[in-house]
Amino acid sequence: YGLVITASGDSGAHIWAPELHKVNINDAIDNSVDDEKVEQQTDETHLIKQPLLRLSGHSSVVISCDWLSTVDQCVTASWDRTADIYDINTGELIVQLMGHDQELTDVEAHSSAPLIVTSSHDTTFRLWDFREAIHSVSVFQGHVDCVTSATFLGTDKVVSGSDDRTVKVWDLKNMRSPLTSIYVEAPINKLGVSQQHNYIAIPLENRNVRLYDCNGNRICRLPRNHHERMVTCVAFAAMNASPCNAMQACSPSLPYTGIQLFTCGFDRKVCHWSINASDHKS
Repeated sequence: YGLVITASGDSGAHIWAPELHKVNINDAIDNSVDDEKVEQQTDETHLIKQPLLRLSGHSSVVISCDWLSTVDQCVTASWDRTADIYDINTGELIVQLMGHDQELTDVEAHSSAPLIVTSSHDTTFRLWDFREAIHSVSVFQGHVDCVTSATFLGTDKVVSGSDDRTVKVWDLKNMRSPLTSIYVEAPINKLGVSQQHNYIAIPLENRNVRLYDCNGNRICRLPRNHHERMVTCVAFAAMNASPCNAMQACSPSLPYTGIQLFTCGFDRKVCHWSINASDHKS
């Protein structure tokens, strides 16, 4: 569809149709670029002022959103303790998911099945199953502090991260106890997973980013000196991306031979990492 969905503090979510262009920003990462040139590049930026749709249904901050893969729908999560499912063609609210006792922190839809996972300050995450006519919900209480992130790994696992400084890997078929528990030294922010390699990237409030596999084996720790404040979010690039994807357009001179990871933080930086899966170097 070429659409973008954003969550906002104004209690709404918005669907946009951006015009995507290949842009070479080698000059932007060159320290010798002067302010005048940067200003000229900024003036050429395409500004979209009007979204295709505004999704209205929440009464507080919308903190997260995602596309549902099997239907023309999206899901949003809010500090009003609910998650909403909308029709992306009309903006109509279809289903409101209620049950969390405190603010939601994250929501994610499964890539191939009608499943949604929500996480919350109430120390739980919930799995919403729409495979039957009447949907079901399962509540998981594997953490003792705010669950900051929960994400699907492959077709049959969920990974959850918490302010209790643990990451846990769960089997969807038997979620009574985690398959793996990973202990780290600081509260955890929004997790990222590599579906191709079963890797988990863990951004921490102490500026570190840890990499583990789904069995709890440590892969590597990214150098800490690149981020100056807490790392809030991480994301792996898809391995099947086209050569004309955003990374190659931004910096075609860089070698993309390993696993590509992006990290961002409160220091206003986005860092791009290339991780060699064979020798675990980054």
